[in-house]
Amino acid sequence: MGIRTIRVRWQRRRRGLLWSETRDAFLFLLPWIIGFLVFTAGPMLASLYISFTKWEIVTPSVWVGLAQYRKLFHDDRFFLSLYNTAYYVFIGVPLHLFLALLAALAMNLNLRGIRVFRTLYYVPSITPAVANAILWLWIFHPQWGLANALLEFLGFKGLYWLQDPKLAKPSFIIMSFWTIGGQMVILLAGLKGIPQSLYEAAEIDGANSWQRFWNVTLPLLTPAIFFNLIMAIIGAFQVFTQAYIMTEGGPNYATLFYVLYLYRMAFENFRMGYASAMAWVLFLIIMFFTLLQFRISDRWVFYEGKLRE
Repeated sequence: MGIRTIRVRWQRRRRGLLWSETRDAFLFLLPWIIGFLVFTAGPMLASLYISFTKWEIVTPSVWVGLAQYRKLFHDDRFFLSLYNTAYYVFIGVPLHLFLALLAALAMNLNLRGIRVFRTLYYVPSITPAVANAILWLWIFHPQWGLANALLEFLGFKGLYWLQDPKLAKPSFIIMSFWTIGGQMVILLAGLKGIPQSLYEAAEIDGANSWQRFWNVTLPLLTPAIFFNLIMAIIGAFQVFTQAYIMTEGGPNYATLFYVLYLYRMAFENFRMGYASAMAWVLFLIIMFFTLLQFRISDRWVFYEGKLRE
């Protein structure tokens, strides 16, 4: 048997192995691919088509082109819901991440019983959203709520919280602090991954605690902060459960968030075409801010591999 024949057989066998591996890979991926096409990509494409139609569920759909999108720009409540959501996102998310960072720094201390405190901080973040909403509905009750009881104990006058249009959105932001545990765990993992040798080198160079935090901890923690920031903004733009259960968009539409208004258009007014157009506008808004964050991430996110280079 010549060398040429051996080479040909080896190449055929190699192609056969590659095909077998590729086939097995697709077979393992097939359940996910089917699920993605049926439950994600399919409904998205269907909603895109519906957004160009006038469809009220019980009536046949009628193609209207961009009419539903043009109606959005003449709808005052559309802009009001967008403003309420933007208020919640751009004020609530930075405060939420800041408190999560403080909690992670505190939970990173080597103290006795620290694992118990880590658990206590994390548990509220995995509590069902409905249960959290009902709990905070009691806390913010103007007559016998815990929040006003604390204010009165400190000598201040009680507030109306969710019943006051000026305090309703800040109340929702305060309530979001209850779930900092998820972000705290990710930031805590980032803190545990920072090499101790960097702190020792900074201490030898004469850096104090603040300088070690600013020049070592914070730069190496930016990947975790970046991830939390993206996920927090995406989640905040879709705030719905709390407003639906606690205020139903009131008082005076102060908590009429975008997804709540979308839900009303779809499942209370049965304007599926209009609601689908709103959903795609929200998709574009979230995509814009996500891509913007990736675009500017090189300016403030530092990865350990790049630092070594």
